[in-house]
Amino acid sequence: MVILALGITLNTKTGLGVSALVSIAYTVANAWNLNFALMTFLLYTCFALIEVGLKWGFLPQLRKVLWKDLLQIPFSLAFSLFLNVFGGIIPVAEHVGAQIVMLVLAIVCTGIGAAMIVDMHLIPNPADGLAQTLGMVTKKGMGLGKNLLDCSCVGISAVIGLVARGRLIGIGIGTIAAMIGVGRVVALFNRCFETKLCRTAGVEKV
Repeated sequence: MVILALGITLNTKTGLGVSALVSIAYTVANAWNLNFALMTFLLYTCFALIEVGLKWGFLPQLRKVLWKDLLQIPFSLAFSLFLNVFGGIIPVAEHVGAQIVMLVLAIVCTGIGAAMIVDMHLIPNPADGLAQTLGMVTKKGMGLGKNLLDCSCVGISAVIGLVARGRLIGIGIGTIAAMIGVGRVVALFNRCFETKLCRTAGVEKV
């Protein structure tokens, strides 16, 4: 959870665009002067409900444990505390070199953090839980699932920004890089370490 929160915070500090997973909440909050934290919580609640719906419809073998997915909602509240801590410590990158380095670290930390939480069968944040579910439904793995979710979030954010303000809000080259890179980091991490981690922790590989 800490690694994931660090990655998402680093992404917001690059000055190159917000993380794809919070881009909808950021765009809505800025377009209509709403509270960003509240919009993020509502967005994550929607993610959790969509995940439950997909599992109920396409993964009937998981219906008996759907109640666990609803625990992602209180998890997101605790997760936000780490975001606040890192947000107050990490400065905004002011130079191009620092922005690029911070963006690379953000992508790596976000991907590794997301993969570890899901691989260990811990309660994931709703975005990663939905990404895993999309990967299971498509039978292509969490990496592709995360790419699908990221692309959808950025696309919806772009439409909202253009309709509400006539411009993109919070979407930049960093958003696009993270949107593509995080999913690939998740896929690479799982390919190299998922089996070993699951064996060491004594959990079953999904």
